Amino acid sequence: MELKPGLSALVTGGASGIGKALCLALAAKGIFVTIVDFSEEKGKEVASLVEIENSKFHQNLGFPSAIFVKCDVTSLNLNLAFEKHVSTYGGLDICINNAGIANTALFWKDQTDGTKTWKHTINVNLVAVIDCTRLAIKSMQALQKPGVIINMGSSAGLYPMYIDPIYSATKGGVVMFTRSLAPYRRQGIRVNVLCPEFVQTEMGEKAGAKYITLLGGYVQMENVVKGAFDLIVDESRAGSCLWITNRRGMEYWPGPAEEAKYLVLSSSSSRRKISFRAPLGAQLPQSFEKVVVHKLTHNFRDATHIVRTPLKLPIESGHVLLKIIYAGVNASDVNFSSGRYFLGNKKDLSSLLPFDAGFEAVGIIAAVGDSVSNLEVGTPAAIMVYGGYAEFMTVPSKHILPIGRPDPEVVAMLTSGLTASIALEKVGQMESGQVVLVTAAAGGTGQFAVQLAKLAGNKVVATCGGKEKARLLKDLGVDRVIDYKTEDIKTVLKNEFPKGVDIVYESVGGDMFDMCLNALAIRGRLIVIGMISQYQGEHGWKPKNYPGLVEKLLTKSQSVAGFFLPQYSYLWKEHLARQFDLYSSGKLKVAIDPKRFLGLHSVPDAVEHLHSGRSSGKVVVCIDSTFEQKMAKL
Repeated sequence: MELKPGLSALVTGGASGIGKALCLALAAKGIFVTIVDFSEEKGKEVASLVEIENSKFHQNLGFPSAIFVKCDVTSLNLNLAFEKHVSTYGGLDICINNAGIANTALFWKDQTDGTKTWKHTINVNLVAVIDCTRLAIKSMQALQKPGVIINMGSSAGLYPMYIDPIYSATKGGVVMFTRSLAPYRRQGIRVNVLCPEFVQTEMGEKAGAKYITLLGGYVQMENVVKGAFDLIVDESRAGSCLWITNRRGMEYWPGPAEEAKYLVLSSSSSRRKISFRAPLGAQLPQSFEKVVVHKLTHNFRDATHIVRTPLKLPIESGHVLLKIIYAGVNASDVNFSSGRYFLGNKKDLSSLLPFDAGFEAVGIIAAVGDSVSNLEVGTPAAIMVYGGYAEFMTVPSKHILPIGRPDPEVVAMLTSGLTASIALEKVGQMESGQVVLVTAAAGGTGQFAVQLAKLAGNKVVATCGGKEKARLLKDLGVDRVIDYKTEDIKTVLKNEFPKGVDIVYESVGGDMFDMCLNALAIRGRLIVIGMISQYQGEHGWKPKNYPGLVEKLLTKSQSVAGFFLPQYSYLWKEHLARQFDLYSSGKLKVAIDPKRFLGLHSVPDAVEHLHSGRSSGKVVVCIDSTFEQKMAKL
């Protein structure tokens, strides 16, 4: 959400300390503010200061640019504060639940029932935050407008604060309550929590100078304001917890390594902190079906057919049986079916027939062999070995990649996502501040390349064909989308990027390769991850001649490098974990082609759809649609 004049915000505890600083900082952006506080004198003073700031942006409004509402956040009057704000400003864009108190009494020595001491702290710091969040969500939903809610937590909610365990407990509750509200982003409502260490306020000074010194001093108020604004502005933040200290600066908590211990991906980008174990519920079959290549040709439909084969039980020692739920479709399926990936084999290629088709899949572990101690039946897992177009696969346990859920988005992160991540880093040597061109960018791997390049701080240019694909790329943050159906790519690159592009992520080949090579900047790097335009034809993959290529590269110190994912298998787990982290935090989107392909018989249709030029996002085949329906009920 852009902080701009005309928005409105409600801030509890806005009469002093952090609340006051936030009110004035919002007013400096021309935002109308309602100050909710128990102190009438201080509250009215802040309202006057807000109006002075707002006068720089607004004149003759006909309504006040600041409102003070005297209210104890634990009282029933809280509802009236929200009603007054909405009736005055016509909506609620930002709500900051800042009101909080410390607990001075030692609860175990309290001779009362705690109503006016530690229980009151719980009511102000936790119960009122829940209530304010409820009222804010209700207000935003009623008007069907997007909004942002910031709950004020504390570092004491992330680790124990021995001097005030009640305060620490309430702030810990605020943190987990807020992080559990991430799914509201689907309604346009983002709820985040801010956790600074001690700030020099009336309440912060009660901690004692010695303790503050051990922590590296007070956190500057300007950093707290900046943190709050970052959570408001960053659309990817929902259910996020921003930790601010002098020792470590600003960082999101928990970090990826800690979060990976419990975070489970769902089929959407929202977070679920639930474990997923899928009981198969029936005995394993005696046989299963799979797609095999029986004839070497680039025509995948002619090259393959479905066969039924016995399911060998018990599972071989050290191996795992995986029930396939989703399999990924790749442009290179046609190269595989033609035998091109076996050209280095000394045997006659026809002697290798038949062989299993498919590169990647996700599913559920259905059985494990002896000596496999780290994997359990019912665990979701991914594989990247030949044979993914099958109902079941038996593979060595070392090839199993445990995952959160067997969803199509995870399939996209395998060949497509890993190719983009590793190729850009290792071959492209991508840094920040560069111009990165991605061809066929709306496809399975292109969607990852544009986002990773953008996240690295680069200007991203992307080619595609069609309005829908162009719209997808714009949603993914691409700076310049070139739709070759309405624009000439060569002309755009020449006119808009006269100095050339620094990195090209190229998968089309043919004329597109020529254009990209000519558009390469001095010291530019062109990564060849494929050449889909040359894969299918009457004679299959036909090599092209590139006269003068060496001279071109030499005169500008350029480089052209190929990338083949299997040769970088030692990096798969590391880069897959990075993608999971980015996807989990909402920084990485995964587009799945909307056309549905169900069952093994639809695999040739899916391969042809990918090569038709009509696909958008990752093309995926659901191998077992009945299992998909069962999963949807969980």
